[in-house]
Amino acid sequence: MACFDSYNRPISYLRISVTDRCNLRCVYCMPPEGVPPRSHDAILRYEEIETVVRAAALLGINKVRLTGGEPLVRLGIVDLVRMLARIPGIDDLSMTTNGLLLPRYARALAEAGLRRVNVSLDTLHPERFAAIARCGQLADVLAGIEAARREGLEPVKINTVVIRGLNDDEVVDLARKAMEEGWNLRFIEWMPVGHVAGVDVDWRERVVPAAEIRASIEAALGPLEPAAVDVAAGPARYYRWPGREGTIGLITPVSEHFCGECNRLRLTADGQLRPCLLSDDELDLRTPLRQGAGTAEVQAILARAVAAKPLGHRLAECRSPEEREMSEIGG
Repeated sequence: MACFDSYNRPISYLRISVTDRCNLRCVYCMPPEGVPPRSHDAILRYEEIETVVRAAALLGINKVRLTGGEPLVRLGIVDLVRMLARIPGIDDLSMTTNGLLLPRYARALAEAGLRRVNVSLDTLHPERFAAIARCGQLADVLAGIEAARREGLEPVKINTVVIRGLNDDEVVDLARKAMEEGWNLRFIEWMPVGHVAGVDVDWRERVVPAAEIRASIEAALGPLEPAAVDVAAGPARYYRWPGREGTIGLITPVSEHFCGECNRLRLTADGQLRPCLLSDDELDLRTPLRQGAGTAEVQAILARAVAAKPLGHRLAECRSPEEREMSEIGG
């Protein structure tokens, strides 16, 4: 059974932030001191998340991604993966992570039923990694990528947020790494969310359009051709070099927004449903869950969120969400 919103878009994808905490402080995502910590009771319990996913599956949603903050910092995350992997109708269970803890958890996650991971990687230089992430080690992220590949969490997709003046000069080096090592690399236009430190000028000056990214890559490494990607391609447009395994994905929320094809809802760690990433509108799920709401009632609230999805974001009007940082939403 498919679920359609008011604009006849099929909604099949639920992104779940399991925590607003993170072991990094990336400049475009969190202030240096982190976000104000929420109490343990404010965060959805695993059993509550399971109820939401069961209701979502009955509504026709078959794809779930666990995000954060950093999902691997939450105690017992492997148990949650195991719970969700058993839910009938959920065909694709994946996770977005910064990769630091993957060497420790990759095998257990795969055995629990996780299908794939996306790993955030914005630079190949250790010194710049320290400047962007403010803590952690680049070597640990690279080790996490290899651990995920070794344990079969494939395809491992590597996400690079490109920001002018921060890391746009590394686009070609990252693309070359993808070409030579068979990476599935995705360049993402930076989206203005919240009041993050380190990005303190007009956001439009920091966005590097995907067309510019592609032109830089092709000028240095040769022409790209369209590539078919079998698993959960999402909003990215994929390319490859003839005869090479590595792929380049371009995600264009700003220069060529894909709102007309949006298929997702988002659930924050404190139990708020967001019909659109780039809008502050939310529907409360935590209160009904704490009042004993069952699958049918949660399904009805999810259906309201689907109906509330807007036709598109309003970045062109310089309107962007300000109530939460990106780390609280899960991207």
